[in-house]
Amino acid sequence: MEAIGSLAKRFGIARSTLLHYDRIGLLTPSERSKSGYRLYASKDARQLEVILEYRRAGLPTAEIKGLLNAETGAIQQALTHRLKEINADIEHLREQQRFILGILRSPEAQANIGVMNKKTWTDLLQASGFDEKDMMRWHGEFERTAPKRHQEFLEFLCIPPDEIESIRRVSVRWSRSAICPKTP
Repeated sequence: MEAIGSLAKRFGIARSTLLHYDRIGLLTPSERSKSGYRLYASKDARQLEVILEYRRAGLPTAEIKGLLNAETGAIQQALTHRLKEINADIEHLREQQRFILGILRSPEAQANIGVMNKKTWTDLLQASGFDEKDMMRWHGEFERTAPKRHQEFLEFLCIPPDEIESIRRVSVRWSRSAICPKTP
């Protein structure tokens, strides 16, 4: 059996977190000492590990409580729903990012994105030996096989909408000419 302070320290959480979990019925200690101190068994520690994993995934404690004894399908469904929420949040932040970049329109702002951007992507392709023709072939193939994903990728790079439209338009023309090359 493990005391509350020891369990909290082992998992790197505050003692008050375990008190809260007990109060809401999420993690109840297996026993209490004669003096009333909470004592946790190894099964409680395993349950705490699961709870903390779900918390890291961003699930609220009320939902976690229902998942602790749930079937695998319900867990998968909850995590899939959470992933969709995260993707929507990321897309909303990307829209804000593109809006701000559109207002600033400066290379310094582009450099401060902190993630992949058009310049970084282009530099990476060039460092890998891609020339302009190879990049067009890459965009053309991407556009031909997965147009929606191509659009999303270009948005991910924080390319302005008018430039994305131009890239996609040229990519379509290029992929058509690559598939059906003109004979001399």
